[in-house]
Amino acid sequence: MSYLILKEIILQNFMSYEYARIPFKPGLNLICGPNGAGKSSILLGISVALGQSYTERSRRLLDLIRWNKDQARVTLIFEDEAKSDTGPRKDKSNRIILSRVLRKDGEYWFELNDEAVAKSDVTGLLSRLGIDPENMLIIMHQNMVETFTILSPQEKLRMLESAVGFEAYRKRVLRAQEKLSKALGQEEAVGKLLKSAEQTLNYWREQYNRLQEKRQLDTKKKFLEREFAWAHVIKVENIASEFRRKISRGEAEVSSINNEITKISNEISDLQRELKSKRSDLDSLLSERLSLEKEISKHETISSLSTEHLQDIDVWRSLLSKGQGIDGWFKELVSRETALRNKIEESAKQLKELNVKSSNVQEEMSMTLQEINKLIDTITDKMVKSAILSYRKDILIKDLENMNNELNLLVKRIDESIKRAEEKGPRFMTLRNPDDILEDLRVTDGHLAALSDVSDKIESMYESYSKLYSDLKEKAIQVAENREKALVEVGERMEAWKEVIKKLIDQINPKYQAILSMVNASGDIRVTTVEDIDEAGLEILVGFKGASPITLNAYTQSGGERSLATMAFLLALQQNIRSQIRAVDEFDIHMDPQSRELIASALISSIKGTNAQYIVITPSQITFAEEDTHVIVVQNIEGKSRVKEVEQVVQ
Repeated sequence: MSYLILKEIILQNFMSYEYARIPFKPGLNLICGPNGAGKSSILLGISVALGQSYTERSRRLLDLIRWNKDQARVTLIFEDEAKSDTGPRKDKSNRIILSRVLRKDGEYWFELNDEAVAKSDVTGLLSRLGIDPENMLIIMHQNMVETFTILSPQEKLRMLESAVGFEAYRKRVLRAQEKLSKALGQEEAVGKLLKSAEQTLNYWREQYNRLQEKRQLDTKKKFLEREFAWAHVIKVENIASEFRRKISRGEAEVSSINNEITKISNEISDLQRELKSKRSDLDSLLSERLSLEKEISKHETISSLSTEHLQDIDVWRSLLSKGQGIDGWFKELVSRETALRNKIEESAKQLKELNVKSSNVQEEMSMTLQEINKLIDTITDKMVKSAILSYRKDILIKDLENMNNELNLLVKRIDESIKRAEEKGPRFMTLRNPDDILEDLRVTDGHLAALSDVSDKIESMYESYSKLYSDLKEKAIQVAENREKALVEVGERMEAWKEVIKKLIDQINPKYQAILSMVNASGDIRVTTVEDIDEAGLEILVGFKGASPITLNAYTQSGGERSLATMAFLLALQQNIRSQIRAVDEFDIHMDPQSRELIASALISSIKGTNAQYIVITPSQITFAEEDTHVIVVQNIEGKSRVKEVEQVVQ
């Protein structure tokens, strides 16, 4: 087993001490002497060396340097007393030398085993040793008995926890509460973030839906552009097919016209040959008629002349009939008359025949002429028809040439259209008119124009906020779980804290009451508002001379009563205080002699059986009837404090 004790304090130019080495022993160390001798300076020196801030707040450190000196040093020598079967161990490795140097120029520093260290190093070391110089339940300076009574219940409780080493329980509760507070804060923050993220996500979802709509419209537009491109190709191909059909029909018609023209040409040739034949026949008939006309004229002439001769003969006859001797003439005349009459008759006969023939020839000529005219008309018609057909053929050929040219252009357009259409996508059949598709495209473009402010970045924003929202939801679940865990942990930590505090109060309360009973007083120690660790406080109740216990404070009890109650509480704690080094200055202030003796006796009893090293400072003449009490007497001679050890004599 090992425990740390303060073996010695060395004061150099500190307050009223020029140089002093003050030894301490395990158990009770009593420092006594008249007021102003320098007793409290010893405890103040210990506090300064331990880095207590109390002195720094009450007095400047440079004011603690002895008058007319530039530097002061306070040194504490600790030893770890390790007891074993072979006895105490006395090697240097178990010694701790802690010094604090104070200078007039305001420079202060700590030294640990002759090496300069930071205050945090000293604080860490003392914390490991359980020494807290700030806690008045461990080191109670002059006037702190009064100070303790005016502390709030909460401060008293925290001081008690620190003194007995229960800070860890409070720290665990506070850490758990901090976790809970943090979890609640996180839950609230995450809730706000989740709500904000949900609102933002709703906005981006709406924008994402617009993006999806835009993409669908883009897809539709691409499909419509593809459909329009191939519909245009199909339309042009249909036009080209129609042109090919027209060209085919035109070529067939040209071929038919050529055949018709050839046929008409052949017919005209036949008709012309026939016309030529008819004209030849007409010429023959004309020649024949001319011959007949000549003959008719001849016979008409003969008949006319013969008639005239007959008339002459009639005249001559008439004349001859009157004459006589004219027989020969008459006979001759009769002969001639007969001949003429025969001739006239013959001519008349011939003329009749000739007229019949001439009439027949004329009729035949008329018929032939009609046939010729008919042939001419037919030939003319045929030629006109042939000319019309030729004109029509020329027009058709020209039209065919134009159509072929247009077809060639269409073929080029088809190739270009197919190339453009293939850029839009593979060929597919559509029965829709390009104009209808174009109208759909215009409508689609109109809808897309309304979505022109929608960019592809929206998707990443939506995904980002979706992930954020999802993460926040998971975070919210996690935070809720953390909150529940923190609540459970706070509950468990609180129960653990309440349990140890209850056990502690259950341990010290009977001792407190027993000590009070020695001075004819009663009291109680309790923890108030135990369900709220921040508001929980230590309430010390005390009643004197049969009065009911009431809360210890600076106004109700007298100075002596406050000192008695405070010391009763302090002594009741001694078995539980963690620090092995403890001190109290003027514990007996305002006490009557009997109370001093009773409290002194209780003090000895309270530390018996512990490893505590207790330093008690008092100006009173108290006899501690115990052999292990180490008495130190302090005197001030000519402005210098001097220390003397007194051997305690047991009566």
